[in-house]
Amino acid sequence: YKQVEQYMSFHKLPADLRQKIHEYYEHRFQGKMFDEENILGELSEPLKENIVSFNCRSLVANMPLFANADPNFVTAVLTKLRFEVFQPADFIIREGTVGRKMYFIQHGRVSVLTRGNKETKLSDGSYFGEICLLTRGRRTASVRADTYCRLYSLSVDSFNEVLEEHPMMRRAFETVAVDRLDRIGNFWTIPHFSCTVE
Repeated sequence: YKQVEQYMSFHKLPADLRQKIHEYYEHRFQGKMFDEENILGELSEPLKENIVSFNCRSLVANMPLFANADPNFVTAVLTKLRFEVFQPADFIIREGTVGRKMYFIQHGRVSVLTRGNKETKLSDGSYFGEICLLTRGRRTASVRADTYCRLYSLSVDSFNEVLEEHPMMRRAFETVAVDRLDRIGNFWTIPHFSCTVE
């Protein structure tokens, strides 16, 4: 925390921006400062998998793409998740950008905003941006944080790393994704389908 204070002072950041940074750290660490990546990096693989499973398995369990997946595949995906915090009014995803991550909402509420000014609310246990795991298409909606949001993200690169170890899962994921796009009326042929949100 002292480093953060020194950093803000060194760059002479304005008071309102410093306040936002203070609030970010307060919500991210809830008064307890630690380097999670470093801690997990020192643990054995089985211990790391146990911790990540405890923290995230319920989030992934809600997602049809993972519902009937090989448990080893799911565990491998869980180890790739990254914790992120967004503040109210932050845009997590912007329409028109290339999709590079999907998100699971651990806690908080977001608004999914589409071109036709249609707004959908998502909260704890929901997910969005998953179609982008299988395509480099552009986002068809923006997603804005309504409250402080504690999310876990899965990057396309990390997902592809796991698929290399579990090649049979790719076909299953493509089938679910095509079915999902077909149901929401956005079906195009893989790999040209669009990135959508739950």
